[in-house]
Amino acid sequence: MKRVLLLGGTGDALAIARALPDAHVYSLAGLGRVPADLACAVRVGGFGGIDGLVRYLCDEKIALVVDATHPYAAQMSRHAHEACAIARVALWAVRRPAWQPQPGDDWREASDWRAIVERIAAFHRPLFTLGREPLAHLHEIPASQYWTIRCLDAHPGNARAKIVDARGPFDLDGERALFDAARIDVVISKNSGGRATEAKLAVARERGLPVVMLARPALPAADRIFDDAASARDALLQWLGQTHTSET
Repeated sequence: MKRVLLLGGTGDALAIARALPDAHVYSLAGLGRVPADLACAVRVGGFGGIDGLVRYLCDEKIALVVDATHPYAAQMSRHAHEACAIARVALWAVRRPAWQPQPGDDWREASDWRAIVERIAAFHRPLFTLGREPLAHLHEIPASQYWTIRCLDAHPGNARAKIVDARGPFDLDGERALFDAARIDVVISKNSGGRATEAKLAVARERGLPVVMLARPALPAADRIFDDAASARDALLQWLGQTHTSET
């Protein structure tokens, strides 16, 4: 039997997981909510590095791994690539295209946290949309700044930071309200691509605010690469020998 291991944690992965029958496995790192309405099995937690993933692939008789992790989950993508090569398992990947700057955008690329701090030194009310990373730096906030940090996890913050626990998709009106309430003067973002979190870029563009964009990591090759979840899902179901009716 052809068994699939879907590496997830993104909206793209969930869209694929909803089409998988019960013999297959949807794997999550453990952050965020675990979906309860899937027919496939859901596995939460790490594999124990490359060796652990190789053992899992062999023990569970996985014939295909679909990497639909976040574009910045580079370590998991590298582990999947190496483990599949060792176990001789096919590897597909969903790599949604990066956002591209539009007329009126003021994007300033940063390669790492240190570069981000340098880029925002002249600003006072940054909005961080990098996930959990800024939470490790709450004790480093300059006296001239007040941080707004949006991530999936609730966190108390401190006197110089407010944590907004929220999950996309985000719309223009909601982003405008957040920018107004927090008096945002610079946005810090990963270049995640997709529509779910793109509205913040449109609001920054409207207001002439700079966006410090964390550069995407290099990702390994795969046997097949898809730009979006729908095409990956359809190819996967064809590979499984099933039919699929698109939602209307």
